[in-house]
Amino acid sequence: MLDKKCLLLTCFFAIAAFTVFAQESQQTAPGAAGTNTATATSANPQWSNRDMTYRGKNYDVLDSAYYPKFRAKQFKKYVDHQEIFPPKPRNKWEIGAGLGLYNVIGNVPTLMLWQKGGGGLNVNVRKSLGYIFSLRAQYIYGVAKNLDRQPTTSYDAPYTEFGYVPRNNTNSAQPIPNDVFRASRMESSQLSLDLMFNAYNINFHHARNSIAFFGYAGIGALGYKTRMNALDGNYAAYNFDTLVGKGSTNKAIRKALQKKMDKTYETAADNGGGGKILDHKTLDFAPSLGAGVQYKINKKFNIQLEERYTFPSDAYLDGSRYGKPLGNTVSTGRSSDAISYLSFGVNYNLNTKKKSVEPLYWINPLDHSYSELSYPRHMILPNPVLPDEDGDGITDQFDKCPHTPAGIAVDSHGCPMDTDGDGVPDYKDKQLITPTECQPVDADGVGKCPCPEGCNKDINNDKKCGNIGAGTILFPEKSDHISTQIEVQLSTLAAQMQGNPNCKVVIMGGGSGSKTKEQHSWEHVNAVIEYMSEKRNISRERFIFKYGQEGDENIVTFRAANIDESGSSNVPPPHPDIK
Repeated sequence: MLDKKCLLLTCFFAIAAFTVFAQESQQTAPGAAGTNTATATSANPQWSNRDMTYRGKNYDVLDSAYYPKFRAKQFKKYVDHQEIFPPKPRNKWEIGAGLGLYNVIGNVPTLMLWQKGGGGLNVNVRKSLGYIFSLRAQYIYGVAKNLDRQPTTSYDAPYTEFGYVPRNNTNSAQPIPNDVFRASRMESSQLSLDLMFNAYNINFHHARNSIAFFGYAGIGALGYKTRMNALDGNYAAYNFDTLVGKGSTNKAIRKALQKKMDKTYETAADNGGGGKILDHKTLDFAPSLGAGVQYKINKKFNIQLEERYTFPSDAYLDGSRYGKPLGNTVSTGRSSDAISYLSFGVNYNLNTKKKSVEPLYWINPLDHSYSELSYPRHMILPNPVLPDEDGDGITDQFDKCPHTPAGIAVDSHGCPMDTDGDGVPDYKDKQLITPTECQPVDADGVGKCPCPEGCNKDINNDKKCGNIGAGTILFPEKSDHISTQIEVQLSTLAAQMQGNPNCKVVIMGGGSGSKTKEQHSWEHVNAVIEYMSEKRNISRERFIFKYGQEGDENIVTFRAANIDESGSSNVPPPHPDIK
């Protein structure tokens, strides 16, 4: 047992030391200091190519495909800001297989695998209950061998009731003339259900780890059969009198005994009773405890090292209930035996038809929280207040004429409109359209030529919406999400519409030729109008809804409506059944 414990500790310390290098490094956000934005986008798939929105390293929380139907209600509430926690995503099953050292810890010393002892193999299936707890079903087939290093002397009838095999079949007081070295082989089948605990995935400084430590407690059943190497039940046939000399090492004794004995294990050992199953095996209740460590190779495969201790109620796993008799006394030893199984295994995450994430014990639940704090997509933020001192709809940052009188129509630079370009703004120009050949003009905007018929017509109303700029919005493919970049465009449009309260805006979506494209086009236009009305407080009646136009279904354009242009702001979806 000392050799095995040393091996176990060495493996655990080696893997624990490796964790310093095994943690996956956190990738830098595009645009961060020392990082080229274009390079970071192509190197980091967690960033959307179009709107530079952070998706998280593990999965996109806002992707509804990751959630089962019974969690759809919570997802909708989360998206609508009625619930602060996203639902738990669908995650994969893990299956695995392994092999290792299988030993009985009892009154008779165990034989390790390299000492021509036994071994075991296992298969298991595991399912995550959450980020910390998971359930695992494991089947183990094991063979354990035990061999005395010291002889049992005075092997006479009074001690036969203590479980030694073979018994003195004559049931007389005549002792067996030779010393006895007990040798047993235990074959077992064990089925366990384990409740596993793992919290190493909760990491405050990295998105995720490649190392996972776990512990577990299990309940199950053990079917075992123990047989003794007694040479047809007659120890007298083994003459151990001159087998080894005094002072020989345990290693020399073991090798000499194994050379002397045959390998038949032909005699059934005593057992603690119970039902007979699987080739006359004794059935026993088998609680167990264990711990281990996993190393993730990639998102599908991982390897693990673990140790399981099983504690059945039976004391006859090694074929003997007590320790060896000494003279007229009996060493009572332990009341029951235990099983040690040190194994190495390989696990695989099963693919599913529906979109699923890795088992949750590999995912850091803080990833979404940290990404939302640094690069918010779903967080409720106050509407930005853009200063506009003169109230002309052009923010001061871009206003080249910051002191325009109230109610005066301005161009995209915030300067009063000057239709004829004579240098006199329209609100002061007494000759709104002065021919070029009649310029320069006087302070009232009147040129040198006589005023033609209709030159004093007030065209200010005809051009009053000309300072609302046109624009193009690009949505991510198959998404109507209003990204940060789109919000910036719509903020400018909202400011221009607030400065021109009598103007309407046409919102047009591309996408014609199929029902799916028309529906996506409608969803994009509707998302823009809803955002402007709900987030920017622009009346929905000031928009003209158009969809299914020529062009890309992911592109929406907007422009100021013409004076005589009209249209509905509420249009029903053309194909609501298409998702």
